[in-house]
Amino acid sequence: MSGLLSIGLTGLNAAQAQLLTTGHNITNAGVEGYHRQTVIQKNATPQFTGAGFFGKGTQIAAVTRSYNEFLEGQVLNASTKVAEYTAYNQQINQINNLLADASSGLSSVMEGFFAGVQEVASNPTSVAARQALISSAEALVSRFKTMDARLTEVREGVEGEIKSTVAQINMMAGAIAEMNRRIAQSQVAGPSVAANDLLDQREQLVAELNKLVKTSTVTETDGSLSVFIGTGQGLVVGNTANTLGAVQNPNDPQRTAIALVAQNGIAAILPESLITGGTLGGLLGFRAETLDTAQNTLGQIAIGLAVAFNSQHTLGVDLSGVLGKDFFAVPEAAVMPLGAASVSYDAANIAGLTSSDYELRNVGGVFTLKRLADGAEFAATPPVAPATDYTFAQDGLNIAVSAATLADGRTALIQPTRYAARDIGVAISDPREIAAGGPVSAEAPLSNLGNGAISNIRVVDVSGMPVTTAGVPDFGDLTLSFAGVNDYTLSLTSSGGATVALTPATYSLGSDTQGRTFTATVTPDPLDPATTYTFEFTLSGSPTGTDTFRFSPTEAGTADNRNAVALGALQTSKQMLASADGTPTATFQSVYAQMVTQVGNKTREVQVNLKAQESLFNQAMDARDSLSGVNLDEEAANLIRYQQAYQAAAKVMSVAQTMFDEVLSIAR
Repeated sequence: MSGLLSIGLTGLNAAQAQLLTTGHNITNAGVEGYHRQTVIQKNATPQFTGAGFFGKGTQIAAVTRSYNEFLEGQVLNASTKVAEYTAYNQQINQINNLLADASSGLSSVMEGFFAGVQEVASNPTSVAARQALISSAEALVSRFKTMDARLTEVREGVEGEIKSTVAQINMMAGAIAEMNRRIAQSQVAGPSVAANDLLDQREQLVAELNKLVKTSTVTETDGSLSVFIGTGQGLVVGNTANTLGAVQNPNDPQRTAIALVAQNGIAAILPESLITGGTLGGLLGFRAETLDTAQNTLGQIAIGLAVAFNSQHTLGVDLSGVLGKDFFAVPEAAVMPLGAASVSYDAANIAGLTSSDYELRNVGGVFTLKRLADGAEFAATPPVAPATDYTFAQDGLNIAVSAATLADGRTALIQPTRYAARDIGVAISDPREIAAGGPVSAEAPLSNLGNGAISNIRVVDVSGMPVTTAGVPDFGDLTLSFAGVNDYTLSLTSSGGATVALTPATYSLGSDTQGRTFTATVTPDPLDPATTYTFEFTLSGSPTGTDTFRFSPTEAGTADNRNAVALGALQTSKQMLASADGTPTATFQSVYAQMVTQVGNKTREVQVNLKAQESLFNQAMDARDSLSGVNLDEEAANLIRYQQAYQAAAKVMSVAQTMFDEVLSIAR
């Protein structure tokens, strides 16, 4: 009878444990990260007798949680991607909206600026047209600055979110380390006796951390969970949590770098390429792939337009007959640390300018330049005594550096275009200073007998052109004369004693009557052959051997629009994005259109990937929940089943009690 009572008691206890666990499942069904728990029940060790083994009831073997490491891993992988693309999408939409809006973009004001140039070309002596051009230039510069300011706002927001995300990661890492300690204390009987609820809480912390940055985990022999990021950098090891630091990039003070700070306080900066997944991976990816490129490309357009326009503008003369000066104020390239190198833009090769940043390095006195966009490296040209500077002529840049400015083992960051849109300006305020005319004019004496004509005079270089103290061209007249009958030998002589080289030097009535272009290189001082100025012209028609043409400085106030026409042609001529052979392949508008397209395509790509990852995440969650989730209908059925088991066990005990009472009554 006592055995029967004991058996009923074990059944009663087992049913009660099942009811407790079922109730626990029901009340935690809505808790995120909770895994359904199950009571594992087994029969008690039977008692041997001569007649055989008699059962002694049941006992609880364990309380387990429904957990599948593979399914959990799928959920973590999908969730970190969803978080990454969500963060990326939120940020890139800001840039996409900025560039896609016609009223806030660059295209309309650039068209307005060149329309102003065309108006000056149509009315070169109109002060009103000139003033309108300056106003449209200021509007263009303002739009550059406004767009750059907006991109800077986005950058500041990203930097702030990176710091905030790092703080959340550190908080989660500390919580996981503390949970490791609590689980180790709770599982004193060993990992086989699991602290299910604590394990669920730790798994949820890892899931939340995984949404911030992609992690990998290893379960140690003591039941603790080590968490790693990147390529194995330990964030949590046992009860110890290292921290991530949002530190200032040593080369770029405006940029936040991610460092792993060990317990001894030593911070090791992690390459951004190692940090993937989660919100932090999305923010870093957006900053490196889209934000940097967009802001650099905007600056690239600003620099290319300013340098190309200035180069042409300085080849003309203004209303006062003075050689043109820079129309735009061209900003300097950013070099960090300051003074590490001297950087200027190569006006003759501005098409080679890229949107990349560069790393300049001195290793044992060997200077190298690395283009960060593709990793290409370039060697410096060593100095020629007595110079001490090593030089680079690369990608439209002229760079000079020495051991005195960049010590051995140090690096410098060069950002040629990052802040160009912010710092560009209009250098001219007086409308009379717009150089619409050409400095060289030609006229034919009335005594000419043929119908030869000079046209398309284009000045190529004015660096050596003699000028007055006021800057007015002051070279002596140049006379073009012919020797021959039908096949002429041409000569260009100077009244001021200058040396003139004419290429080619022949003109044939038989083949050149439709026009031939000549290049004249003038050396004002024969004793200084390095100082020259150059212009081109087209000779057409049928001159005679006695004809001449005279080239002279353009008079002030002349309604000359040749340079304005050349300035207007910059709108449709290819000036940017040099091919492998150095030939420009894109206009300013097409570079901007390409920038808009790239951002739009990337936005679409991110949105498509986000949608795909959300679908994968939902599938992974469904697969996991089918195993680990709480089904309330099933649990309700279990309540009834275990209630009946409890009642049945109580009935066994009642029978045992009745039998015991019968035995006692016999004795009475």
